[in-house]
Amino acid sequence: MLRDMYNVDILTLIILGCLLLIAVSKTLFPKRFDQFTLLLFNSRYSNLYIKDQRFFDIFEGLLFFNLLLNIGLLVYSYLNFYNLTSLSQLDIFKYAILIGLFIVLKVLFERLLSSVLDIEHIIDKYLFQKISFRNFIGLLLLPINAFLIYTFKPDQTVYYIVFSVILLILFFGLFLFVKNNLNTFKKSLFYFILYLCALEIAPYVVLYKIIVTQ
Repeated sequence: MLRDMYNVDILTLIILGCLLLIAVSKTLFPKRFDQFTLLLFNSRYSNLYIKDQRFFDIFEGLLFFNLLLNIGLLVYSYLNFYNLTSLSQLDIFKYAILIGLFIVLKVLFERLLSSVLDIEHIIDKYLFQKISFRNFIGLLLLPINAFLIYTFKPDQTVYYIVFSVILLILFFGLFLFVKNNLNTFKKSLFYFILYLCALEIAPYVVLYKIIVTQ
């Protein structure tokens, strides 16, 4: 049974905006986009473009905005399902901005910490791969969000599956990175483990608490 079509004007505009961002990225960077879509299956994309990474890359920037909007949609849908608070569709932009600021500040802090620990050569590669996998998740979330919005009312199991898929992709990216840089880790394995424990678990728990309570 189709979902009851409440006011989805803002949701529809966001979905169209995400489609536009993806279309522009594919039009401007067709070869890179095609290689990016194969990110889970080979490391060619990472090997080709990690050397050209910059603080702001247009291709990554377009996909990053798509990621933020889709995460905002998913958070809105999740909180709306649990009726944790009275939600406005405009809150999607608040979630997107909050998560975007969190990610940018976290990356800046990670670069500072890597400089202090003298492991920039590892962290630069790790950040590039992590950003790439996040943006890939943004591509996957677009059809998932459209499915959740326009088809049926999702239940708890659906959200568990979606969040599990996201975590599996992130952990798979981490596994590939460790596997491809195993020789490098031998020199600074302790610091990298310390880095992961301090910056890849606790900050996300804090972010989740902020979104839920606010």
